[in-house]
Amino acid sequence: MTHLPRLYARLVLPALAALALTAPVMAATTVAVEPPSGVGSYLAGQQALSDLSTSDAAKYFHDALADQWSNPAVVTRALSAYLANGDMDRAIATANHLLDLDPANILAKLTVATADLKDRRYRAAIAELDKLPIDNFPGVTGAILRAWAYVGDGRRVEGFASLDKISTPGLSDFLVFHRALMADVAGDSADAVTLAGKAYDANSNSGRTVEAYARILGNAGRFDDGIAIADKFAAQGYADPLIELVRKSLVAHQRPGMFSANVQSGAAEMFRGVALIFARDGSTDLAVGFLQLGLYLDPHNDGVALLLGQMFDDANQHKQANDIYTGIPASSPLRVAASVRIAQNFNSMGDRPQAISQLTDIVRTNPNNLEALSILAQLLRFDSQYDASAKIYTQALGLDNGNRPADWVLYYQRGIAYERGGKWDQAQPDFLKALDLNPDQPDVLNYLGYTWVDKGQNLTQALDMIQKAVKAQPTDGFIVDSLGWAFFKLGRVDDAVATLEQAVQLKPNDPAINDHLGDAYWKAGRKLEAHFQWNVAASLDTDGSLKASIAKKQVSGLDSASTVPPTATVTQ
Repeated sequence: MTHLPRLYARLVLPALAALALTAPVMAATTVAVEPPSGVGSYLAGQQALSDLSTSDAAKYFHDALADQWSNPAVVTRALSAYLANGDMDRAIATANHLLDLDPANILAKLTVATADLKDRRYRAAIAELDKLPIDNFPGVTGAILRAWAYVGDGRRVEGFASLDKISTPGLSDFLVFHRALMADVAGDSADAVTLAGKAYDANSNSGRTVEAYARILGNAGRFDDGIAIADKFAAQGYADPLIELVRKSLVAHQRPGMFSANVQSGAAEMFRGVALIFARDGSTDLAVGFLQLGLYLDPHNDGVALLLGQMFDDANQHKQANDIYTGIPASSPLRVAASVRIAQNFNSMGDRPQAISQLTDIVRTNPNNLEALSILAQLLRFDSQYDASAKIYTQALGLDNGNRPADWVLYYQRGIAYERGGKWDQAQPDFLKALDLNPDQPDVLNYLGYTWVDKGQNLTQALDMIQKAVKAQPTDGFIVDSLGWAFFKLGRVDDAVATLEQAVQLKPNDPAINDHLGDAYWKAGRKLEAHFQWNVAASLDTDGSLKASIAKKQVSGLDSASTVPPTATVTQ
C-alpha cells in the first residue's frame, strides 16, 4: 500500500475534504461536452492526464486545441494539463483565453491571480479573485489566496476580514495556521506567536505546524519553548529533518528564520495543503497542478517538490518523479529523503538489487536516518532476506530505545521478518510489543491473531483479536479472509463459508482468498463449487505458489493436500 509519507503530511482539513467531494471541480459555468472534432487527441489527453503522464497530456490537449480553441470544456482540460506539467507560460496564456470564453471559470481565475501574486501585482490578484463563491472548495482556495494578496498589499486586516467570511465548520484550524503565517510575513511577531500557538494546539502532530511554531517562537527569542515542542514531536516517534534543523538553531540560541519568508512562499504553502486534499479525493491531476503552482511561486520549496515527486510515484510515473527528486540540491535537508525515493524507484521499476544497494549506501553514510533504515529493511524483507531485514529493523529501533508510540510499526514489521524467517519465538514478542504501543492496530491484531489460530494457540483470544480487526476495517478483504480462515480452522464451517464469500467479494482477484473459499465449500459438502473456486484460484495464481496444492485438490479433494498458508495484511 502506498501512501503519502507521514513525514511530509500536512494539515488535515476535514471540511475542505467534504467540500472537495461535493463541489464542482473548478468550472463554475461550463459543462463538459465531447468535442465534435479532435476527439482522438482529446480522449488521449484525458487518459494521459488520468495516468499523470503530463507531458503526453499537454501535447494531446495542445493538438486538440487546434480544432477546439473556442470550446471552454477542452480549453479547461488543456489548462489542467499545462498546470500539471508545470508549463506555466502556456497555462497562464490559456487561462487568460479561457476567461474570455468563460469569465467565471475558477481554475482560470486562480491561475491568473497566482501569476499576478508572483509578480507582486497584488491588487490585480485581489480583483481577479473578488466575489468568488466560498461555499465550495475551489472558491475557498481562491479566498485564501486573495487573503495572501491583501497581506502583500499591506492590508492584512482586510485579508483577515475576508477570511472571517469563511464559516465552514472544521476549516478554522487551517485558517488559523495561515493567519499565523500571514502575521509573521507582515512583521507582527506577537500576533504570529499567538496564532501559531492556536494552530499547534489543534494539530500538534503535524510536522508543518510544529516547524512553523518552533520557528516563530525562536524568532521571538523563545528558544526553550521552541525546543520543547520539537522534542515533544520527536518523542512520539516522528522524524522530520526540517524540524531537526530548526532545533539545532534553537539549541544554539540562533533565530531559525521564517517558515514563509514572503507572500509567495506562504501562498505556495496554501497550494500544498490544497493539493493534499485533492489527492485524497482522487483528483490527482488537479493536486499536481496545485503543487506546480506552489513551485511556480516558490521554486526553492523542496518540500513541495518532494510531495510532487511522491504523487508521480503513486501514479507509477517513476522517471518523472526521479527527475524532480534529482533537482533537490545536495545542500537541502530533504536531499537524503529524495535519494531514498530514487532508490525506491529502482525497486518499483523492477531492479530491487540496485534499490537495496543504493539504500545500503545511504544508510552507511546516514546511520540515524529512520526513513532510509525502514525502507531498506522493508525491501530486504520483500526480497526474502529475513535475517538481514530484522537486523536493520533492530538498528532503527535502537535510535530511540524503541519505546515511542510510532515505533509499533517497526516492531510489527520486524515481527513479520522474524516470522517469515521461521523465528516465531522472536516474532511473537515483537507483535505483542506493537500491540502494547498501539493496542487497537488492526494489521497487528490480524497478523498475530491469525498466526495463533494457524498454530492452534490461544484460540479464543486470537478469534477475538481478528474480529476486532474486522470491526476496525470491515472492507479489508485480507482481514475478512483471516476471520473466515480462522472459522475454518476452528471447525465453524458455516461461518467460514459466509465470511470467505464476503472476503471474495471484497478481493475477487486474490488467488489465496479464492482458494480458501474452495476449501470451505469442500468441508461444507459443496464439492462442485469447491472445484470451481479452486479453478478460479489457479487462474489468478500468477506466481505459481498455489498451483501444486490446487492440482492435488482438483484430483482427489481437500484431504490430498495441505491448505495454503495464512493470508495476512502487511503494511507496506
